[in-house]
Amino acid sequence: MISLNATGATSAASYYLNQNNRNLQKSLTRLSSGFRINSAVDDPGGLAVSTKLSAAIRRTDALLSNVGNALSFLQTQDGVLEVAAKILSRMSELSVLASDVAISTNDTALYSTEFTELQSDMSSFLEEEFNGITLFDAAGAKLSVVISESGQTASMTKADLEEVATDVAALSIATSTVATTASDSLETAIQDVAVLRAGNGAEQSRMVFAQDILAVNSTNLEAAYSRIMDVDIAKESTTYARLSIIREAGLAMLAQANVSSESLLTLLD
Repeated sequence: MISLNATGATSAASYYLNQNNRNLQKSLTRLSSGFRINSAVDDPGGLAVSTKLSAAIRRTDALLSNVGNALSFLQTQDGVLEVAAKILSRMSELSVLASDVAISTNDTALYSTEFTELQSDMSSFLEEEFNGITLFDAAGAKLSVVISESGQTASMTKADLEEVATDVAALSIATSTVATTASDSLETAIQDVAVLRAGNGAEQSRMVFAQDILAVNSTNLEAAYSRIMDVDIAKESTTYARLSIIREAGLAMLAQANVSSESLLTLLD
């Protein structure tokens, strides 16, 4: 049967062409953005999971920043304690030199002058800060740092350097007799600083391990997020090429359907 009503073929060609155009546009959007999911309709479940993962990544990165700052605090504190230990070692050396009964009064005075200057340096360390926070505290106050999403905390201590500085400030090497006494006291002060550094090192170790765990967690979360959200470029490029070919074929078929109707009209001439 020959019919002038070719709208069925035309409508079908138009319908499939529109469908293909939508898929082509979706594929182009994915390739342009780099994401497999660009709107909720693309994958509702995947979008919900990726949203939670994204928030978890941001929280983990924030925790990493906090732990990094805490580690920097402890490293700065240890740097001061290291210098304090060197100063105490020099003061101990000066006390031994000043205890020599065979040196002159002038020599003793020179040793004593340097000793006094080093005492001032020790006292000045008590005012050292990190980002506005004092590094040392007479009570050895502790600061808690959250190191995990579960709320687990670790402590960093404001080491009690004041007691050491106060004891050292009271010493003198003006004579050989007091220099000998000062030498014994300085040995104790050196040991006290060593204990403070050991405690600092233990806290740094805790922070380093916490930092490592958070870094691993962040990497795993980012990998999970990527598997859900990121587009497979090779696969999507193939899909886009296939849809482009189908689109061209669809346009040709739609044109052919329209031509068929026009060809039938020539039979009436």
